[in-house]
Amino acid sequence: MKVPKIIGLLTLVPMLVYGQYNRPGSTDAQFLKIGVSPRATALGDAYIAIVNGAEGTYYNPAALPWVKGTDAVFNHTVWFAGINHDFVAASQDMGDFGTLGLSVTALYTDEMKVRTPLQPEGTGETFYVGNYRFGLSYARHLTDRVTFGVTVSYIRMSLYEDFKAGAYSIDVATMYVSDFRGFRFAMEIANFGSEIQYVNESYPLPTNFTFGVGMNAIDGETQKLLVTLAATKPNEGEPLAQAGLEWNYDNLFFLRGGRRFNYSAATYSFGGGVHLDVAGVGVRADYSYASYQELGAAHRFGLGISF
Repeated sequence: MKVPKIIGLLTLVPMLVYGQYNRPGSTDAQFLKIGVSPRATALGDAYIAIVNGAEGTYYNPAALPWVKGTDAVFNHTVWFAGINHDFVAASQDMGDFGTLGLSVTALYTDEMKVRTPLQPEGTGETFYVGNYRFGLSYARHLTDRVTFGVTVSYIRMSLYEDFKAGAYSIDVATMYVSDFRGFRFAMEIANFGSEIQYVNESYPLPTNFTFGVGMNAIDGETQKLLVTLAATKPNEGEPLAQAGLEWNYDNLFFLRGGRRFNYSAATYSFGGGVHLDVAGVGVRADYSYASYQELGAAHRFGLGISF
């Protein structure tokens, strides 16, 4: 399939599938909408065009061919109500074959007591609630400037005993990278797949179409200022927009800030990171703070290695 056909397909499908309607709460597996990366969330989730490393398995598989060698990330989010949210991923450059990636996303609670109206203090039983996503990614260069990537995922949701459900999804993405100030353009259809069914009720996944751009507004030898923008059309609501800035000093220290638009709760975010070379191994540590107004804030921590 030629490059123009791929880009045309990615543009046409969302127009046919989504239309213009607003149905909040009509999809399941809402944990798929939670950002997994401290860098991404610090930039207001305007990340699709500037993804780097194994995080591409989640945000944009078409970014993976630009990563050489092996890359791995370990991210943790302090979510609301004491809920844990973790993301682990790795990618491997396979030369002319392309790039492979594996990822696991998990949203899970601590151990909870089983309570009933007759035994409000607990029955002596305990349980956990967990939502999981297991992804396999493949990507490759179509030209020296254009890449194409796919992530196939299995989604598993578990509430209590027999209340469990599963689904399959696919992400399809493409990316263009130029020499001019690091300009990038990318677009993706994410979470397109089967429905989640509990007992006799079934709901679609939170499918969305996202496109974005990124470019260095300042592109000096030791300092850079990255500007990144993105827009998302979910299948259950109105369009969303994201914007972010990242100041980079000598590819060593990073400061970031972002803003989300047309979201019901998420607003501003900020964060930073440090990238080091330790005995030939690239090590990066990142943090982000994201405000959700009355809900509070989410803190994300990330560790990445590349070699």
